[in-house]
Amino acid sequence: MSRIELVDAGVTAPTPGGESDEVVVLHPTTLELTERRVALVGPNGSGKSTLARLFNGLVAATTGRVVVDGLDVARKGREVRRRVAFAFTDPSAQLVMPTVLEDVVLSLRRHHRSKQARTDAALATLAHYGLADLAHRSVHTLSGGQRQLVALAGVLATDPDVLVADEPTTLLDLANSALVAETLLGLPQQVVLATHDLDLAQRCDRALLVTDGRVVADGDPAAVVAEYRARVAATR
Repeated sequence: MSRIELVDAGVTAPTPGGESDEVVVLHPTTLELTERRVALVGPNGSGKSTLARLFNGLVAATTGRVVVDGLDVARKGREVRRRVAFAFTDPSAQLVMPTVLEDVVLSLRRHHRSKQARTDAALATLAHYGLADLAHRSVHTLSGGQRQLVALAGVLATDPDVLVADEPTTLLDLANSALVAETLLGLPQQVVLATHDLDLAQRCDRALLVTDGRVVADGDPAAVVAEYRARVAATR
């Protein structure tokens, strides 16, 4: 598994209206992730998506450092992004070509020189994930679950070492949520999930609870989820 390290990594943002003070989105955080399956849980606006986006440089740390397998994300961002793929909550943010095959081919443009090689690799990827029959379908005719699986196939076609997925089941119904969850848990890659699906979180190897921009619990998923539930219950 890869090693993701945060050393006093924090994120601040300008306040609305351009005032001099800044908002702390994520307080300085130090941690090391080496487990195969890691869940990030917490309420909306807690900072868990910001934390997830630090891992491949989609969000830049304003303090401290983020390091993946010895590569500093701030200095070696391109190399890190080859290793760490990112899947968004809404697959529409990733599916930009007319057909499924064309979209996966696009993700391989830097990995294969010839068009035929890209097409062959894309078809092989779709077949691997049981999506071969969708190859020539318009991305606009897919169901929510199909769209999320195709988006995942697109990022996984490049064979990353790590997949970071930001709430990948949030927009899905129960059946499609279960299908995407099983796909994610069955991947050979290291997977980091920012999720509201607490059942999915408990199936991971480690969980982190993020609240008010801080990691307030870290460890066994069942214990972390129980802590999260207790905190929510205490606010009612």
